Amino acid sequence: MSEARERAASRQFRDVTQRWPVVCSAELMHGEIIRVRRDMVQMPDGDTAGREVVEHPGAVAVLAIDEAERVLVIRQYRHPVSALLWEIPAGLRDIDGEPPLVTAERELLEEAGYRAADWRVLVDFFSSPGIITERLRVFLARGLTEVPAEQRTYVRRHEEAELVVAWLPLEEAVAAFLAGDLRNGVTAVGILSAYAALRGGFTALRGTEAPESLMN
Repeated sequence: MSEARERAASRQFRDVTQRWPVVCSAELMHGEIIRVRRDMVQMPDGDTAGREVVEHPGAVAVLAIDEAERVLVIRQYRHPVSALLWEIPAGLRDIDGEPPLVTAERELLEEAGYRAADWRVLVDFFSSPGIITERLRVFLARGLTEVPAEQRTYVRRHEEAELVVAWLPLEEAVAAFLAGDLRNGVTAVGILSAYAALRGGFTALRGTEAPESLMN
């Protein structure tokens, strides 16, 4: 198959935006971060089915990697799953109008104490599209510089007060996920995507101004 035909064939496997008619909708719960509603959705065969939807503001995450191909990870307590999880820095997109890159830069500094000189878009994805609207953009951050503690103004509280920052070789991180030792979803997506992208020297990655496909 020619290269042009291969590209055309691959474009058939692209997610597309579509919205089936909602006959009615009712709010079930309104929390501090999320809202839960029940939509009655009209199916193509004419039937109507109820679908519960968790509305979420979205999030960003940062796969920070150094020259030795080590990934910056943090350990944080996650109450819903009663576990201390090794993760990459991440945070909610809960400031109206704030660009995703700005959110990512802030989270990398606040959670890990680093700034980065080189930013790329690693991947966009939905965390669990069968139930929640949460969408995530994962950035690749390189050219890292640690900010001295005395220059950091953010005060960590609650779970963040107990954060542990560490460096994990990328290949070891991949092996840890395959072994079931690491289980955070956005971290898995980031690490496995970075491992694949590294083979091409990260040259195929999008710039930070790339539109968020299917994310609006």
